[in-house]
Amino acid sequence: MIMGLLKTIIYILVFYYIFKIIMRLAAPFMAKKMMEKASKNFENQFNNPYYKERPKTKEGETYIEKKPEEKNVSTRNNEGEFIDYEEID
Repeated sequence: MIMGLLKTIIYILVFYYIFKIIMRLAAPFMAKKMMEKASKNFENQFNNPYYKERPKTKEGETYIEKKPEEKNVSTRNNEGEFIDYEEID
């Protein structure tokens, strides 16, 4: 019984140190891949049509960027129903 416990502890320690060595070697590679992915996402964000450049204007001209029209949403619909009542004595 004690022999089985010692084997288990030795296996856990060996696995721990092997895992530690592998992670020490693999961590820079994984960090590099994560940085490349983040860089790509950052680049794609600015290639989004929302971030497109303004049209070229001459000096003294003014360019007004118009937002798409939003539909007027009535907040009255969310307030609930008004019920008229009379007090009974």
